[in-house]
Amino acid sequence: MYELSKGANVSLAALSENAGDVEGTEGAGNADGIDSVIVSLDWTSPTGEGDADVSVLLLDADGKVRSDADFYFYNNPVAADGSVRLLGKTPTGSGSKDRISFDLTAVPDPVDRIVVAASRYDGGHFGELDDLRLTVADGTGEDLLRFAIDEADSVSAFIFGEIYRRAGRWKIRAVGQGYDTGLAGLAKDFGVDIDDDAAAEPAAAPADPEPSPPPVPAPAAGPTSPATVPAPRRADEQAAPVKSSSRPRTAKKKVTLPKVARKSLAENESWKEARLFPVSSLKSDRDREMRATSVLLSVMANIPEFGRRLTAAFGAPAGRMETFTEVSLPHGDTPRRPDGVIRVERAGKLWTALVETKTNGNGLKAEQVQAYMDIAARRGYEAVITLSNDVALEGSPLVDVKTDGRRKHKVALWHLSWAEVAHQAQMLLRHEGVGTMAHAWLLQELLHYVQHENSGCHGFQNMGSAWVPVRNGIDDETLCQGDPRAVEVVESWERLIRQVCLRLGGELGQKVLPVQRSKRGVDPAARRSLLADDLCSEGRLRSELRIEGTPGVLAVTADLRTGRLRTSVEIPAPAQGYPLTWAKRLVKRLTDAPADLHIETLVEDGSGGPRGTLERLRPEPADLLPKNGARITGFRLSLFKGMGNGRGNAETGFIRSVDDAVHKFYATVAVHLDTPAPRRTAPAEPSLAR
Repeated sequence: MYELSKGANVSLAALSENAGDVEGTEGAGNADGIDSVIVSLDWTSPTGEGDADVSVLLLDADGKVRSDADFYFYNNPVAADGSVRLLGKTPTGSGSKDRISFDLTAVPDPVDRIVVAASRYDGGHFGELDDLRLTVADGTGEDLLRFAIDEADSVSAFIFGEIYRRAGRWKIRAVGQGYDTGLAGLAKDFGVDIDDDAAAEPAAAPADPEPSPPPVPAPAAGPTSPATVPAPRRADEQAAPVKSSSRPRTAKKKVTLPKVARKSLAENESWKEARLFPVSSLKSDRDREMRATSVLLSVMANIPEFGRRLTAAFGAPAGRMETFTEVSLPHGDTPRRPDGVIRVERAGKLWTALVETKTNGNGLKAEQVQAYMDIAARRGYEAVITLSNDVALEGSPLVDVKTDGRRKHKVALWHLSWAEVAHQAQMLLRHEGVGTMAHAWLLQELLHYVQHENSGCHGFQNMGSAWVPVRNGIDDETLCQGDPRAVEVVESWERLIRQVCLRLGGELGQKVLPVQRSKRGVDPAARRSLLADDLCSEGRLRSELRIEGTPGVLAVTADLRTGRLRTSVEIPAPAQGYPLTWAKRLVKRLTDAPADLHIETLVEDGSGGPRGTLERLRPEPADLLPKNGARITGFRLSLFKGMGNGRGNAETGFIRSVDDAVHKFYATVAVHLDTPAPRRTAPAEPSLAR
């Protein structure tokens, strides 16, 4: 893999042929080079909470956007022609990887240069982040190039690199240039006409009495945004005035959960609504796998937004998609029948992926996947996609396959969980919108199907065979450090937390990511070994979730010795005011929270402050104030509940109890909290211009 230094460039044709010099060479590759690339921007944060947002600008020969539609960011993530697609973030250790898919065959001819940048928000700057780097991968997911950034200084926007044309070929340059004017300033420098965010805030308006407003065009995220089917507004939500300007706003769009479904016309609850995808006739695992594959692939082919969302992360181009099931392919003496095939046609070229599906608790078979990898390599297919209830983890493949290094054609192996399918359907259906009401109805039918208990597409649902022995070993204190079963339980716990993030994020329409606080440079296997040792000595499983718009991180602790789950969040003390006012305001804000919510005052010396249940503190908020006058740094809010004993997803199961605990804490506690301004401990630096 090429290591690029600041200011250096390389031809994509050279990367495709693994030839040519890094600096200033056109390479020995073919004229077309690589048709599609995935650019990843990575960073880590010492606190685990630092984050940034990527953006892309398409520039002409004059170094300016042709129109505001050439500016892609969180409010305008996808190009109508499929040339640019922001794929979103995935957690990596104590940081994030934000990926962008580029279909270079679809980039309009007038575009001379593509700028890849990122920006921070809420006063953050890139100097607070570590391990900044840009990585370029081909359509199969193989990394081709990396640009590591040593220092980014105190800037709020940063250009990582650019892809540009030279003599009919695409090249990439490592830029590493910072801006102190944020995303809006960066966009303006390249000719984007930005709306003033303050002026664009919604004005007060009467509550909308209609439960189901008709479809309206998408908010102003550029002329290329498709029409959406919006979620109904809450009665207390303010309505935004109609604006004649179509200029992009750098303030993120706000989304809300949909209202409760309208009242049914059925005479009684025994009547079941007719469904496009029935589940009552499913009798065997084979029936479930065939039905689930056919249902998913057919919806992907008929709803372009949904199909593109699932395949873009696998390197598929934007184009006409067709899907097939039960295809017979030759393999030795016995033909193989993959569960499905996805084909995408773009500019006369085909991208093909084989699909292997599992439902219920059935695991993927290495021999079966290996056969599909061999078939794909021989036939020139690009990928094999496995689909099951399991959740893939970094550094812990679900199946081990061997790759024949003598073959020039490379096949990528990707995994998709049913929880991810449901998450993407929820995001489109309830928050981001789809093109037509018919598409919305079709997506709703898919979501109902995969969430039905008979479909077998429930997501991760089994803590594994090591769960019961590890719990018993903790109970009788016979579990020793180094026991491989403890590592298995830690991996299962990590899969569970990732699924909880997907489910909660899909319901909220917000980013929900697991936080991994580990030392830099520690590989995933070593990190999980350390967590397994902690499990053996302390008997606890711990994780943290970062929910966009929530103060602090939501901590989840499963104490296997006591059989209790603890969900909690720490919120900082307000920057101004008096401690008694803080306590009263906090208790008042939690009026609708559970009475058994525990509140603990955090003090500067770390010795632990007053604590009590919300029921006891409601009449006397002053009981939260330290008697010795110690300085208050914040408050910790916690809920406790018993956890299930079973390893599966039954009503009494451990997985269900964790999922319910997180959802209950967010819905009854975290949703009522505001994000207070942090207390300043030093003179403030001058604010950065936007």
